Amino acid sequence: VSIIRDIREKEFKIFTDAGRVYRPLFIVDDDPDSETKGELMLQKEHVHKLLNSEYDEYDDDSTQYTWSSLVSDGVVEYVDAEEEETIMIAMTPEDLEASRATLTATQMEQIQEEGLDPAKRIKPTFSTSTLTFTHCEIHPSMILGVAASIIPFPDHNQSPRNT
Repeated sequence: VSIIRDIREKEFKIFTDAGRVYRPLFIVDDDPDSETKGELMLQKEHVHKLLNSEYDEYDDDSTQYTWSSLVSDGVVEYVDAEEEETIMIAMTPEDLEASRATLTATQMEQIQEEGLDPAKRIKPTFSTSTLTFTHCEIHPSMILGVAASIIPFPDHNQSPRNT
């Protein structure tokens, strides 16, 4: 079941058809009160748990940590094609870091320029929502879709056939 809120059309879309294509994305922390705002919810501890579970090195009292555990912990989310229209997806974690660095540099420039000239033109303030990412691709080639994952080199052209 997929529920999408379309703000432009002022409607909720509910899709219940079988065989609907979803794809996994990493979730980006967008809580304004969080100290990790703008960072991936995926942490090193999640990766260590996955590796320990794969090699059967997890504690006896804990359960095996799997892909489903990442989904239930809110680290990975399956996103519908319709839902992709309303979210901001970063291609790589480096894009998230760059957007945070740009955001802070721009905010610092605005703070420095505020008290300089009272007769200057008023510029719109920089909004944090313009570069706020909500999700991040697991791998950049996954944006090409499900069928493209079977292509060995999705960023290379097919060589010409001389027949």
